[in-house]
Amino acid sequence: PDAPYAAKASIAADKQGKFWQMHDKLFEANNSRQQDALKQDKVDAMAREIGLDMERYQRDVNAPETAQVIRDDQAQAARLGANGTPHFFIDGARVSGAMPYESFKAVIDAQLKRANAVLASGVQKKELYESLIKDGQSGPPAPPPQAAPPPQARNVDPGDGPWTGAKRPKVTIVEWSDFQCPYCARVEPTLKQILETYKDDVRLVWRNEPLGFHPNAMPAAKAAMAAFKQGNDKFWKMHALMFAHQNELSEAKYEEWAKEAGLNLAQWKKDKESPEIAALISKDNAYAQQVGAEGTPSFFVNGKFISGAMPFETFKGAIDEQIRKADELLKSGTKQEKLYQALVEENVKAAGGSPQAAAPGVEQKFDVQAGNAPAKGAKTAPVTIIEFSDFQCPYCGRAQSTLKQVLDQYPGKVRLVWKNQPLSFHPNAMPAAEAAMAAYEQGNDKFWAMHDRLFAKQQELSPAYYEQVAKEIGLDVAKWKASVESHSGQALIQADMSAGSAVGANGTPTFFINGKRLVGAMPFESFKQVIEEELSSRVAKK
Repeated sequence: PDAPYAAKASIAADKQGKFWQMHDKLFEANNSRQQDALKQDKVDAMAREIGLDMERYQRDVNAPETAQVIRDDQAQAARLGANGTPHFFIDGARVSGAMPYESFKAVIDAQLKRANAVLASGVQKKELYESLIKDGQSGPPAPPPQAAPPPQARNVDPGDGPWTGAKRPKVTIVEWSDFQCPYCARVEPTLKQILETYKDDVRLVWRNEPLGFHPNAMPAAKAAMAAFKQGNDKFWKMHALMFAHQNELSEAKYEEWAKEAGLNLAQWKKDKESPEIAALISKDNAYAQQVGAEGTPSFFVNGKFISGAMPFETFKGAIDEQIRKADELLKSGTKQEKLYQALVEENVKAAGGSPQAAAPGVEQKFDVQAGNAPAKGAKTAPVTIIEFSDFQCPYCGRAQSTLKQVLDQYPGKVRLVWKNQPLSFHPNAMPAAEAAMAAYEQGNDKFWAMHDRLFAKQQELSPAYYEQVAKEIGLDVAKWKASVESHSGQALIQADMSAGSAVGANGTPTFFINGKRLVGAMPFESFKQVIEEELSSRVAKK
């Protein structure tokens, strides 16, 4: 939440020729791990310390053009598929994440060779950079297909899930949310203010998007949707209790709140663990990815996209505009029951999108290639699951038992493919990936033997443990060590990371089931639903 102000402060410092001094101060403060290190007052104090003209600084921080610089940078990042940070382009060659020195060295050395070759061909030094990047990315790693920027408006189906507010709305807000997400909790007072201010005009619709890195989000979603089975009002009672006590989310509390909400406890407990509830949440999650709601909270105001815990004024501007449009349509003869669809189609068309509805259950398929990556199962299996994962990620570890259940349940029908996505904030993730890929050089079975032991003892990840495992699984240890020390797996790992970034696999674990994206350590039922759909589709086509 403090990043936008810090970015504005750095731009304001740049206008006084002191960007890098502010840059260093900001990162030093952030790395100190002190609470509120980048709050506005502390950032302003840094500006004073480096000798900025404070009157000019404050003027520049709040200037509209400063905010526009940030928006322009974000738009360019989206166009280039730089969806995570840090992200680097070295003469156009992508390096994603907080990589070791060797990763940068490999790319820089390759780019120096290219630069020398281009100069030798007669290109002037002042034209060198433009010449190197004119054909797009070049050099290692190979350029991935570019990710599409998030939509400004989408034809979103509100569905028939929990809702509150106006019975005959002029504005429908579809929210994707997560009960453990702090930003979702932060926006709750704003949503309450909206519903009070526009009680006759606005309806709020809830959709689930429990994020994989929030361990309590999925159980909370199941508890809330089990309450919904007993009535819309029961859901909202449970919803209010969960957000009011977000730091207390637990099975014991869900039961306590279920009693407080007046639920039939026996039925609620049964529903909470049912495949039906898991499937409902899974569908919401899949639909979120389809319409571009890839973080929480995400909102669609009559289809117009608003991302994050925005202030009331942001919503007010969008709502007032939609009410005005709704009044015009109603006056011209549009029926109330067709009002939402008419407004959404108008908004999508104005944003340059297709007015065709994004139907839930018809998930977007991503073109993710298995290549020569480590794999389990027959190449001829009708269903391929491509997993982007991180050996230090606890949620990736949690997903392993589910994946085993999938492979056991569907012998010969499912193939599992591994792709590396070591996250930069997991210091052991990249070394573990290199150790596993060095094992892969000695055979696919050796990779999986290393893989299983790394996940079995995630808390012990270290060079000594990797070498111990290498011996235990029968590797040629000298050959394995040479591969690890030379970082021979880096090219494959970087290629995996770039491919993952291009299709939105920026968190772990992320799965693609015949191209359909599933995010997080989801329950077996979520995998089963997509697998059964794919198997049924294959039978229908025969």
